[in-house]
Amino acid sequence: MTVSDIDRPIGVFDSGFGGLTVLRSLVEQLPNEDFIYLGDTARAPYGPRAIAEVRRFALQGLDYLVAQGVKALVIACNSASAAVLRDARERYEVPITEVVLPAASRAVAATRNRRVGVVATQSTVNSAAYEDAFAIAPHITLTSKACPRFVEFVEAGITGGDELLAVAEEYLEPVKRAQADTLILGCTHYPLLSGVIGYVLGNGVTLVSSAEACAQATYTTLTQAGLLRHQPREAKREFLTTGDARDFQGIGRRLLGGFVSNATTVVIDKEAGHGPDHT
Repeated sequence: MTVSDIDRPIGVFDSGFGGLTVLRSLVEQLPNEDFIYLGDTARAPYGPRAIAEVRRFALQGLDYLVAQGVKALVIACNSASAAVLRDARERYEVPITEVVLPAASRAVAATRNRRVGVVATQSTVNSAAYEDAFAIAPHITLTSKACPRFVEFVEAGITGGDELLAVAEEYLEPVKRAQADTLILGCTHYPLLSGVIGYVLGNGVTLVSSAEACAQATYTTLTQAGLLRHQPREAKREFLTTGDARDFQGIGRRLLGGFVSNATTVVIDKEAGHGPDHT
C-alpha cells in the first residue's frame, strides 16, 4: 500500500444513529484515523424492512462512501451487515469489516455453558445472520430475540424507568429461560441500554457489544492490510446523514455527548444524484 492509501479516511455506514456507538469504539481503538460516518436516517429504521430493501439502501450508502475515497469500509449496522456483506466484498476493492461475525466470535470465546443469546432488530433476526455466524461453533445453543422497541427508547434518550424495565423483562425472558450465560447486543443501539439489560439478566451474564468487537476486528484488518496509521496526530471525523442534519446532530449529542458535531445532509439515492445538500 502507498502512503496516500494509508492517509485516506475510513468509511462507516449505518442505517441511522446506532452506528455512532461503533464509531466511538473505532475512535478509541484507532485514535489516529480519520473517519467519514454516513447514517441513512431518512430511511431508518432498517430493522422492520425486507432484506432486499435493506440491501439496496445499504449498497447506495456504501457506494457513496467509496466514491469519497475511503481506504476501508465498516458496516456498522447489524441489519445491513446481514443483508449486504457478501455483495459488498465482491463489489468493493477496499477491506470491509462488519458487526455480526466479530460479535459471534467473541461470544463463543466468552460463554462457559455454551448457551448464547442474541437480541437484535426484526430484520437481523429474520435474516438468520447470527445463526449462520455460529456455524463456526456448532456446539453452541443460540437463542435469538427481536427487540424493536429498544431503538425507540435509545433515540428518545431513555435508558431507565418502569416502562423500559418492563419491556426489557419481556424481551429478555427467552434468554433467561434458555439459561444463556452470554448475550450479544446485536443492534448498535443496544450498548446504550447495557445498564438495564445487565440489571434484568444479572451479573452472571456476559454482555458482548457488537460495536467493540467490530472495532477490534477493524484494527486487525487494517494492520494486516498495512493501512493502519501509527503516528499520533489530530484525526478528523466527518458526519453525514440522509436526513435533517440538525436533528442528526441533536440526537447524536443526546446519545453520545459532544462526540457528534458539524453534521451535513447528503443525497445517496442514485435516482436523486449525489452531493451535499446543507449543513
